[in-house]
Amino acid sequence: MSTIILIIGLMIFVSHFLAILFRRTNIPDVLVLMLIGLVAGPLMGWVSAADFGKVGPVIATIALVVILFESGTSLRLYVMGKAMSTTGKLTFGCFIATGVIVTTVAMLVLGMPMLSALLLGVILAGTSSAVVIPMVESLRLQEGAATTLVLESALTDVLCIVGVFALLQLVTSGSVEPGKLIGSVLSALIFAAVIGILGGIGWLLILGKVRDFPNTISATIAYAFLIYGLSEFLGFSGAIAAMTLGLTLTNFDSRWLKRFRGLEHRIEALTPMDITFFREAVFLLKTYFFIYLGISIQFSEPVLLLVALAMMVLVFLTRIALARFAFAGESFSLRDSAIASMLAPKGLAAAVLASLPLQYGVAEGALIRDTAYMVVLVSISLCAVLIMSFSARPVQALYGVMLGKPKPADVVAREQS
Repeated sequence: MSTIILIIGLMIFVSHFLAILFRRTNIPDVLVLMLIGLVAGPLMGWVSAADFGKVGPVIATIALVVILFESGTSLRLYVMGKAMSTTGKLTFGCFIATGVIVTTVAMLVLGMPMLSALLLGVILAGTSSAVVIPMVESLRLQEGAATTLVLESALTDVLCIVGVFALLQLVTSGSVEPGKLIGSVLSALIFAAVIGILGGIGWLLILGKVRDFPNTISATIAYAFLIYGLSEFLGFSGAIAAMTLGLTLTNFDSRWLKRFRGLEHRIEALTPMDITFFREAVFLLKTYFFIYLGISIQFSEPVLLLVALAMMVLVFLTRIALARFAFAGESFSLRDSAIASMLAPKGLAAAVLASLPLQYGVAEGALIRDTAYMVVLVSISLCAVLIMSFSARPVQALYGVMLGKPKPADVVAREQS
């Protein structure tokens, strides 16, 4: 027991060092943490995901809720309004393109039947909120680009979950109703957002009274758990609800909330100490999340590494073209557009969804699971390598050509002088 406690303490200190390393060298801390889990788990066998029992997935979900909630507190409505067009282009374009690429490779290379390959394609079509959000914050992107990437990761989580369960329904019952599928997606998004907004307004009205009790700085995060759990219990997206809750708590004075301003004397805003506490909670939970993710990855056949690499190379190349289209405006810099094209990592959500086909009796369930695990590892690794390489001028020049964003003449002249 003492050894475990010692290791936990050391990992927290190591995480602080890795965060500083990320800012100075562009080596993502999430990759290093995942590699630590990979070495401790699948490679050396010191620990396995089974050792955590039911506690592992629960804490991973808690980490996801806190990350989404804290990211919501950093979003601004006026920026979201401007970013919706870009978000739509990038989200649906990348989701469809990734799904098609993964499905095609799975059919041609792995020999999967179409339905199984499509399941794998939908599982891996999104981007991971738990990976994207910490990296966006560490990379300090322009607000519009950061908002687009955060929203994309949250929306694609919903699309992946609904899509996978629809395909599993097709496997078990032999049919799926398109109308109900579209309705389930819209209801998961809209009603979850409503729950988050109403929950946020309600919390703002009682927060002042809550502060009268001792030791309540963590009460807001506990409330975020309640909103997430309620939304999931009702069949909606807990991720969207948690993010919308955070958004509401820091945007209560915006135009569309002015109808509630008659109650402004009763509203207690979040304090800087609250925001600092949320960020510290994200930091601690992120450390556990990525180590656990590394431990959870499973290796079966070495050929899957090459298949996953081929899938993700095609995905990143396609994402460059989509980023060029979505981030075409002058308001997006070359760096923002390039980073957006690099942030296509898969995470724990994909790993969890990948285990479902086997549980539902899909013949290729084990192959789907093992391939998805490998893609999670490869996607995060490629993402990290691309981000690290962008500091090199030749790489910047290459991305400038591919994204149609060459450096301004004055910048080129300054570099040549």
